[in-house]
Amino acid sequence: MLSRKNKLLLLKFLSLFSVVRGYNILMITLAQYLASIYILAPHLPLRKVVFDGNLFVIVLSSALVIAAGYIINNFYDAEKDLINKPRKSMLDRLVSQRTKLTTYFVLNFLSVFFASYVSFKAVVFFSAYIFGIWFYSHKLKRVPFLGNFVSATLAIAPFFAVFVYYKNFDAVIFVHALFLFLLILAREMIKDLENIAGDMAQNYKTIPILYGAKFSKTCISILIGLTLLPSFLLIEYFDVGYMYLYFIFCILLLLGFLVLLVKSNSKKHYVWLHNILKLIIILGVFSILLINVDLVLNRIL
Repeated sequence: MLSRKNKLLLLKFLSLFSVVRGYNILMITLAQYLASIYILAPHLPLRKVVFDGNLFVIVLSSALVIAAGYIINNFYDAEKDLINKPRKSMLDRLVSQRTKLTTYFVLNFLSVFFASYVSFKAVVFFSAYIFGIWFYSHKLKRVPFLGNFVSATLAIAPFFAVFVYYKNFDAVIFVHALFLFLLILAREMIKDLENIAGDMAQNYKTIPILYGAKFSKTCISILIGLTLLPSFLLIEYFDVGYMYLYFIFCILLLLGFLVLLVKSNSKKHYVWLHNILKLIIILGVFSILLINVDLVLNRIL
């Protein structure tokens, strides 16, 4: 049996894990490595990618900045989240704001410190990334359209860091990136519909508040329609191995998403739609393995 003190420490650890969304960071880390192995550096031996010290530092620095980003976002959204996410907010509040801010600065410092191991360019990149996340959380997220666009851009920035490291400029990479960017952008706009009550209470000027839910749904529908284009291109014009099955599944699921979007009219519906897009993104990470199911075995030696 854990003592009361140990239980409190465990709860605070879970609270901090909730604030930094550790499960998201683990997924992004996995995605960066799988993208490196299968898409960005398929010509390199597996062990050279997995045990590449520079890649490890880039992934680690990305994870630290993202964790810090979730903390500062939680700091600015504390009041709003009490309305939109009351249960999560109660858990998050087990850690004081002072502790969160201290952790935020420590994580950012460590990120830049580790990045210095790779190169000065890496230091500049992660410093700019840190500033971009802070500026988004402090100002830009309240600006309709621009806030959504910047949020989606920041979400794919960790993959851009790995992409630049390997200097692979194949067209297939840009098509994959466009697919992911459009999905994340659509998800950000769904979140605005989902969080409209808290946003109104905190005077956020989001798209559904300024222009209405119908206009917001139209924008999301256009984004989903655009997402179908890179899906089709990846199926028909690029060699993605068995991953084409994933993109076929995505097209069918996104068509169903559009039907549900038209009928949606409550927070519960928007949460379901948000989860559908999240599911597509998560499945996409593991579907990278389908590009060549024998690739890992053939590249171990």
